[in-house]
Amino acid sequence: MSETDVITAPRPLLLADGRPADRAWTLDPALRHLNHGSFGAVPLVAQERQKQLRVEMERSPVVWFPALPQRIADTRVEIADFLAVAADDLALVPNASAGISTVYAALDRRRGGEIVVTDHGYGAVTMGAERLARDRWDGGVRTARVPLDADEEQACEAVFAELSEATDLIVVDQITSATARRLPVERIGAEARRRGIPLLVDGAHAPGLLPAPLSGLTCDFWVGNLHKWGCAPRGTAALVARGPLRERLYPPIDSWGAKDPYPDRFDQQGTVDATCYLAAPTALGFIEHTWGWRHARRYMDHLAGYAAQVIGAAFTGLTGADSSVDVGMPVPGMRLVRLPEGLGATRVEADALRDRVAGELGVEAAFTSFGGIGYLRVSAHVYNTAADYEYFAETCVPVLAEWARAARGRHGAP
Repeated sequence: MSETDVITAPRPLLLADGRPADRAWTLDPALRHLNHGSFGAVPLVAQERQKQLRVEMERSPVVWFPALPQRIADTRVEIADFLAVAADDLALVPNASAGISTVYAALDRRRGGEIVVTDHGYGAVTMGAERLARDRWDGGVRTARVPLDADEEQACEAVFAELSEATDLIVVDQITSATARRLPVERIGAEARRRGIPLLVDGAHAPGLLPAPLSGLTCDFWVGNLHKWGCAPRGTAALVARGPLRERLYPPIDSWGAKDPYPDRFDQQGTVDATCYLAAPTALGFIEHTWGWRHARRYMDHLAGYAAQVIGAAFTGLTGADSSVDVGMPVPGMRLVRLPEGLGATRVEADALRDRVAGELGVEAAFTSFGGIGYLRVSAHVYNTAADYEYFAETCVPVLAEWARAARGRHGAP
């Protein structure tokens, strides 16, 4: 790395009263929280808003539930504005996987019953596609192999090579979970429309990381979690559907809104606790009013780059192996660092490493695998600081390097 490539540590973000940004959250101070991307973190103001709503709900349920559909509809308008989409295209669902399951349940086989996915896809989403193709469509799944360092053209070629007259659906990540990269969903969407193939975009990580994730995107269905980078209460996600196929979408519960058009029918779901939906604008507004989303995104991206540099250098200094990762279409706020051989080579091993690091080292971190290689996935948010990642480099990296040596020794590797 040349001197011009060195990333300097960003100054920590502060609250309006000068306190550190992490004081706006109720995160356990005994842990270092370096994995915002998996489950998010809810700021105190949104937690308090949700508590207030729950008190209101329990105080008078007979008043609360009949009025709830209109309140959800009003909330959809605010969330649609944040995502820069039309409110009439947006339904609220518990998470991205729930939205995708809703789409899977609605679609019929029209051609050969094949679904095209990529090898970067989220496991639960791919398993759902396999079940749909196998059990309902008597078809199968074709997997586009996209190299981690593939650029836009190469990624498109990999996906287009799997399309055929038998393709009934394409499922592609906008931002991949395990590999922290973008896929060219805009170009894939244009090609899918040209061929008359429905496209489902898994944008689980997009809200908050991308300023307008559906801008320039042609797709039939898009899902995104608001409880990740948006910091909304968990259980809050958006399903955006455009075109005639959206009238086939129904929520998992047939309630009194079942005869309403899309998306209104999603606003009424019996006695489901929808306070997470209603409190979501408070979380989104907190980031905007405190720092501004544009500034917050710049900070997160700067910090993630610094983190990958510091942690990667620490691994390389101990192992002699290059820990940098060439990601073809990188995303803001997320980076990969290659782990030493012996760590996290499979999803099961990566998950076990995550749990061990939390339990023994007091750090919440994301470990992933792709192509038999383990990675640390850096995902920074506004409450993180350079000191968090310097601590990981100084304290955790030596332990991880030792665990890697021990693992290789158990398998007879040097």
